[in-house]
Amino acid sequence: MSFIDKYSNTFKYLLPNPLTIAFLLTLLTFLLAFFFSDLQENLEIKLSKNGENYSIITTEKINWSNGLTVDSIYIHKSELSSITGEYKSVETAHPKKIWFTKSKNNDFNYHLETPSKLEQLFSFWYSGLWGKGGLTFAFQMMLMLVLGHVLALSPSLERSINKITPYCNTTAKAACFVTFFTLLTSWFNWGLGLIFGAIFARKVGEFSIRNNTPLNYGLVGAAGYSGLMIWHGGISGSSLIKVAENGHFKELISNTDLVSQLPSFIGFNETVFSSMNIFVTIILFILLPFLMFIIGKKHPARSFNISIREDDNTNIEVNNTGAERIDHSKFFSSLIGGIIVVYAIFLAVTHPTAKQLSFITPNYINFLLLGLAILLNGSLFRFLSSLEQAIIGVGGILIQFPLYFGIMGIMSSSGMINDIASFFIVISNETTYPIYTLLSAGLVNLFVPSGGGQWYVQGPIVIQTAIEMGISIPKSIMALAYGDQLTNMLQPFWALPLLGLTGLKAKEILPYTLILMLCGLFIFTIALILF
Repeated sequence: MSFIDKYSNTFKYLLPNPLTIAFLLTLLTFLLAFFFSDLQENLEIKLSKNGENYSIITTEKINWSNGLTVDSIYIHKSELSSITGEYKSVETAHPKKIWFTKSKNNDFNYHLETPSKLEQLFSFWYSGLWGKGGLTFAFQMMLMLVLGHVLALSPSLERSINKITPYCNTTAKAACFVTFFTLLTSWFNWGLGLIFGAIFARKVGEFSIRNNTPLNYGLVGAAGYSGLMIWHGGISGSSLIKVAENGHFKELISNTDLVSQLPSFIGFNETVFSSMNIFVTIILFILLPFLMFIIGKKHPARSFNISIREDDNTNIEVNNTGAERIDHSKFFSSLIGGIIVVYAIFLAVTHPTAKQLSFITPNYINFLLLGLAILLNGSLFRFLSSLEQAIIGVGGILIQFPLYFGIMGIMSSSGMINDIASFFIVISNETTYPIYTLLSAGLVNLFVPSGGGQWYVQGPIVIQTAIEMGISIPKSIMALAYGDQLTNMLQPFWALPLLGLTGLKAKEILPYTLILMLCGLFIFTIALILF
């Protein structure tokens, strides 16, 4: 048995499906938080009597039932039994109630609600599962994947692929062209690049069979998957588009003291279009296609067999009547799609901070993708037909997102994030911390293959550690993005659509994606050291 066969079998043996992994990680987080986190409160309350009145002084502000939110209050003894306060811990974000009772000597004692540790952990998990910010983010990411997929299925892109395919008449040129154009489309949108690369690889395979030209189809398939090496540093990178949203850090981080040290947003000029990421992107665009070209030269073609699919004729003119004509009308879809695209351009050029590119948010990208998908599909009927195919692809991550938000809720509210951040502070310095972030993000990605889910789990740790060490937050976020996209070449989860479209097996592309991963590790590490 070859190394690749052993590697592929090991992955299948050790890793269950991603949903099972999400539940196992949830259980592991519960256990770690239960046995190792400290949920004791640091709130101090001082109750002093002064004649008929009592002064209550606390180390944190309390929301009192009389409408005041203060850290000191003066109240008559007749009102003390009826007043209550609510305190929300910065460390645990868990609301607790304060009340007062009369003692035997006619004095008053205070009480601070202390629910069981298990009850608190379940509360953290439940709050994380259904947090408004998390669910909004989940929908944005799924819509981005679906619309990118719909765009990749459009006749316009298919015609573009058909024009390029004749130039892919050798394995070396095919691997080079497929890698370059897959990187380009994935930089724009990861869903688009994921399906575009698969369709392109399939078209090259069909061209080879039709013209009886030799081809290493597995290498071309790996080239079609290479876009996952650049996507998180592009304009649809999950973490980068979320930090560009005004107020995202308030949704992500429950520690208000930490949030106060953060900007309201981090624009694309500091992440996607930073000098470091521009350097990385240019090197990837040059080196990866060249590397695949060299591999194509050295690895002989292998026999393969796939069926030749006919072009999709969904939009061929038929005898439509009545309102069906609108459904199939190219003019109507071009009008709707064109209006959306033109308004998207208007929003970009008139935005008050256009130079900082802060107009690029998940909502803006989805709005632009919607317009392009309607415009390029040729009709609303074709758009809906493509949508039906594309929406199947989000089924696997639909339920995973809330589970990862639940994990984040436990880690954030139990104080685990503080403990992990402290660990990185101890073992890191300004030079090594971005490298550790890169490697740890790559490891986490094996278990949390969704970039958005990983951002909600690991992002708060990365940000807190960067603040406490005085390291650039945008650079730290980019290190996480690089680590996430790096081990996509090792983790076959996102390769499933490509494998289905091309008819390839994971073991046929893994030898080449591993080489891409090692090349990416070198590029990302050098960039993090130099910049």
